[in-house]
Amino acid sequence: MADDQFPGWHGTTIIGVRKGGEVVIAGDGQVSLGQTVIKGTAKKVRKLSPGGYDIIAGFAGSTADAFTLLERLEAKLEATPGQLQRAAVELAKDWRTDKYLQKLEAMLIVTDGTELYVVTGAGDVLEPEHDVTAIGSGGNYALAAGRALMDSDMNAETIARKAMAIASDICVYTNGNLTVESLPK
Repeated sequence: MADDQFPGWHGTTIIGVRKGGEVVIAGDGQVSLGQTVIKGTAKKVRKLSPGGYDIIAGFAGSTADAFTLLERLEAKLEATPGQLQRAAVELAKDWRTDKYLQKLEAMLIVTDGTELYVVTGAGDVLEPEHDVTAIGSGGNYALAAGRALMDSDMNAETIARKAMAIASDICVYTNGNLTVESLPK
C-alpha cells in the first residue's frame, strides 16, 4: 500500500529468532491509521501446514496483500513439499515479475523450524546472518534488541518476547499484544 494511496497506515512488528534448536516468529497486534489505533489484537503470525509440513509465517504490510502472498506460498509449498527455500524463491520470482503481484505491499518472515527467511516483493529471499530478523514499523528496534540478546542464556522465545517488548516501548506503531509461534529444528 503506497503512502499516497493510504496515508498514515502504520503498524506491525514481526521478529524471527533461531536459537538452540528452536525457531520462533512473534508479532504484535497493533494496526494504526494515522494517530488512531484501529485494532490492537490483530494476528499477524500464522502456522501453515501445506502438504503436512509445518511452516510459520509472519507478515507486515497490507493484510489483504499478505493473505494473497500466504496463499501463493502455500501453493508453492504444496508443489515442493518440505522445500521452504525453493518455495520462497519461486514466490519471490513470481512476486517480482507478475504484474498483479508487483502491486502487493507486504513482507513475510517464514520458517520451517530449520530455515528462516525474509521474503520481499523486490525478489529477495534473505536469510539472517545473526539468526535474528525483523520487519515492519518497529522492525529495526526489535532487530537491534534481538541481536543484543542473542549472546545471553535466553531461549529463542524469550529473546523474541523481550525484543518485542523493547520495540513496543519505543515504536508507537507496535504494541505488546503478541502472537508467538515456534517450531523445533
